[in-house]
Amino acid sequence: MVLPFKPFVLSAFFISLTFLFSSTSQAAQAPLFSLKGDHGQLSLKQYRGKVVYLDFWASWCVPCRKSFPWMNEMQEKYKSKGLVVIGVNLDDNKQAADDFLRQVPAKFTIAYDPNGVTPGKYQVEVMPTSYLIDRSGKLVDKHRGFKKSQRADMESKISTLLGK
Repeated sequence: MVLPFKPFVLSAFFISLTFLFSSTSQAAQAPLFSLKGDHGQLSLKQYRGKVVYLDFWASWCVPCRKSFPWMNEMQEKYKSKGLVVIGVNLDDNKQAADDFLRQVPAKFTIAYDPNGVTPGKYQVEVMPTSYLIDRSGKLVDKHRGFKKSQRADMESKISTLLGK
């Protein structure tokens, strides 16, 4: 599915001069953000030293419903090793997000970006889109969509980063 960006976010996306993933082997720094979460304000900077699995989702996203149980499992399995899963909701209607979360609970951190600023920084084009961020804040992987057949590969990447 294509994400319905707000016009100002879409224009910021196109004029961005920094590409998240270049053709070189050097990983780019993850764009910082500060968003309202279920337990107050949260920022990416506060998770420095942790491996972060950052997932952008919306209530209308069918694959998101399938990804939440897996993200819950990853958070529980690897939390003690330093993994933090953050789901950034992009609904402009918080009630839609709340309804989704009642049906598909999240056992990980949820943040809200109803104006769509953060996905513009990350160049999100489809839902869900996930990013793996290492302990130093570098982007090391981007994953578009969610398929059960790709879970083992994604878990392997998480496990490898946690082992470093």
